[in-house]
Amino acid sequence: MIVLAISHSVEDYDTWKTVYDEGNPVKLGGALFARLNRRVDDPNIVAAVAGFESVEAAEAFINNPVLKSEMERAGVSSPPRIEMYEEVEVVTA
Repeated sequence: MIVLAISHSVEDYDTWKTVYDEGNPVKLGGALFARLNRRVDDPNIVAAVAGFESVEAAEAFINNPVLKSEMERAGVSSPPRIEMYEEVEVVTA
């Protein structure tokens, strides 16, 4: 599985979250899952983690022009930091 981690600042979390809910990675990009996180010391810094079946599927998501326009509409206020990982192990309790 390929895992994307995307983090950035937002102008207002509640406004951003409304737009995110309309087009999150599962809805917009065919992700297998998406998890949303906020920084403990600054709730306007968010990190979304999403899983994809392949590198190509993850790249299609991050290169989708709709994603850029949705980020602008949501009030993303910093360039997104996007990292791609290959999942190698899962440990659960």
